[in-house]
Amino acid sequence: MKCRKVFVKVLAEIDEQGSVRPKSVTWEDGREFLIDKVTKVQRACASKVGGTAIRYSIYIGGKQTYLYEDDGKWFVESRV
Repeated sequence: MKCRKVFVKVLAEIDEQGSVRPKSVTWEDGREFLIDKVTKVQRACASKVGGTAIRYSIYIGGKQTYLYEDDGKWFVESRV
């Protein structure tokens, strides 16, 4: 399965300790998806598109997916 890195707009909340919690993702066509919950945050490899970043394990619409942050830029792995 061929994938590509898709940069997305993210609305995030940053608390007083500097912890970042993404709240919504806006796709490249303008559709916005609310994040139901964040279950894990860790530095990890973006295995389908390469490179490492901070990986957020998130749920949108009851389905788990990953959201990555790298130097202030947010992306997802999307099938071509």
